[in-house]
Amino acid sequence: MLGIKRLGLLAALVLVGVAPAAAAQAAAQPSTQDTQYLQAVHQVNLFEITAGDLAQQKGKDQGVKDLGAMLKTDHTQLDQTVQQTASQLGVELPNEPSADQQAVIDKLNNASGAEFDRLWVTSELAGHVQAIQATQTEISQGSEPSVVQLAQTALPTLQTHYDELVALANKLGIPVPQTSASGTPSPGGTGTESPAPGGTVTESPAPGGTVTESPAPGGGSTEVPAPSES
Repeated sequence: MLGIKRLGLLAALVLVGVAPAAAAQAAAQPSTQDTQYLQAVHQVNLFEITAGDLAQQKGKDQGVKDLGAMLKTDHTQLDQTVQQTASQLGVELPNEPSADQQAVIDKLNNASGAEFDRLWVTSELAGHVQAIQATQTEISQGSEPSVVQLAQTALPTLQTHYDELVALANKLGIPVPQTSASGTPSPGGTGTESPAPGGTVTESPAPGGTVTESPAPGGGSTEVPAPSES
């Protein structure tokens, strides 16, 4: 009888220990904002790694090749942190570029010479504007400390990429897409002003003066504010 009582007490202690642990695990679930940011920035990284490879292989200007290598290295490193954080939080990440991103990759594969450089630089500019805006949104609206910290770490790198892209565009005579102030909803939100990273089509005049649609690594049409100068 005493043995049964001891077993009952042991079971009760185990349950007491499990309940707080289960509650803590439930409380640790990331918010929709945090989850969508991790998914969005991972998808951007997938695109940037592929686009970086293409820049090194197909770029006509050495600056395009060099910047492509830099972007591939930085986004590969960033994605390691993204994957680790997502794994710790139980967030499932996409395993391939989106359909819109793949469409841009296909266009890059079919372009060559100066046309490749123009398309690559313009799409990268638009994509990095979106990535920066989504990262700023995560910093201000995210609730999971590890994801907010990731965004804070990523922001200076993304800003450096944007600044380097602007400098390269100016050097090559590629117009930088004009932008205007607008709201910045969280990644994957319903707002139309600024979708998640890689989710825009920015119109910019081609070197010859005609207006050409230049898709970023995603889809949708929007006007967005340019990132602040660093």
